[in-house]
Amino acid sequence: MSTGFVSLGLGRFVRADRVLALEPIEGEERGPGNRTRVWLDGLAHPIVAARSEAAILADLGGAAEEAPEQPERGRRKRGEAPPSLF
Repeated sequence: MSTGFVSLGLGRFVRADRVLALEPIEGEERGPGNRTRVWLDGLAHPIVAARSEAAILADLGGAAEEAPEQPERGRRKRGEAPPSLF
């Protein structure tokens, strides 16, 4: 796997830093190739992934560890810690 990218299955990859949310597909909608809706920054509609949300989330954790540090964005008071996302 390339650093900073996460596989959605069926040969599709997205940048790990663009993933905003994962939504498991349940019921009759779930099937081969339809496991998880992946919401990405900059897209109005989710992408349907062929992998489970647990598998994608595990890769996101690995991608975050491998990815180079990004500069901080936004304004905080000097010495204030950034908010936790997880």
